[in-house]
Amino acid sequence: MRPHRSVATAAAAGMILALLAGCATPAASAPSSGAPLGAAWPAPPEGEVIATGTVMDVDGAVELCLGPIMESYPPQCDGIPLSGWAWDGVEGSETSGATTWGAYAVYGTYDGETFTNTRPPIMLALFDPIAREDPTGGVPGASNDATLTAIADELPAQLGAGYLTSSPQNGYLWVSVLWDDGTWQDAVDAEYGPGVVVISSAIWPFE
Repeated sequence: MRPHRSVATAAAAGMILALLAGCATPAASAPSSGAPLGAAWPAPPEGEVIATGTVMDVDGAVELCLGPIMESYPPQCDGIPLSGWAWDGVEGSETSGATTWGAYAVYGTYDGETFTNTRPPIMLALFDPIAREDPTGGVPGASNDATLTAIADELPAQLGAGYLTSSPQNGYLWVSVLWDDGTWQDAVDAEYGPGVVVISSAIWPFE
């Protein structure tokens, strides 16, 4: 079920927004295609990756939710398929009826459609990621909130299923997406100008 973007986010989605500066788009794994925004799509990552979010298991169908969570009970979200997941030995979950869920840092591989778990997860409450370089260098952006809000209204349609959330901060529009290898960052720079939109990958390389 796809929740409306105005619903409140769960702890996992909040963690993503809080880490936007720390988990900004990694260096491109391949040269950008130079495709315009709306036609651009990043290549899947090579090697092992990590993501923080809510694991949602409904009747054995397991998803990793990296965006908004509906505050129902049990909660609902729109995630990506999660393969190789088992609850045995995993702490921090809740169960209601046929639904089991919990917030975790999940390690695995991502082929552009399915996230495949490769290591034991870490409860999100205990996860302490290494901060990554802030691509803005801490320098305030030049765009006003009205401009950034107008751009934010356009991006869900432009980025499609890869779009998660966006937030104007310090003169920039920070946009969380499932994964970017630099392709979308190049596309938004070409569309709106450099230093306006910062693309942040919810999935990033595990080093």
